[in-house]
Amino acid sequence: QVQLVESGGGLVQAGGSLRLSCVASRRSRSAMGWFRQAPGKEREFVSTISWTGLNTRYADSVKGRFTISRDNTKNTVYLQMNSLKPEDTALYYCAASTVLAGTFIEYEYDYWGQGTQVTVSS
Repeated sequence: QVQLVESGGGLVQAGGSLRLSCVASRRSRSAMGWFRQAPGKEREFVSTISWTGLNTRYADSVKGRFTISRDNTKNTVYLQMNSLKPEDTALYYCAASTVLAGTFIEYEYDYWGQGTQVTVSS
């Protein structure tokens, strides 16, 4: 069992930046991903990073603005979010998957955090 705890969310103006962090309770050989869910919408893929950190993937809506990274010595994955838009407002979840290359498929993730709220004002 792995517990994931996200942090770093908050309220920011459009054009601003936030960095989300997700700490795992123990070291595990997992790819990591970020998903988000806006009010009244389904949860959607944001980004994923492979176990080695060498491979990353992004949703088209965040490509060029968000950067995913990880520090396996700290059991932590990050999501740097720049040029934020009101449509980025959502509850952001991190998740861990045994698909070591990383995946955008939600059901391939085994462990999920509770989420951290990001609100972008216009």
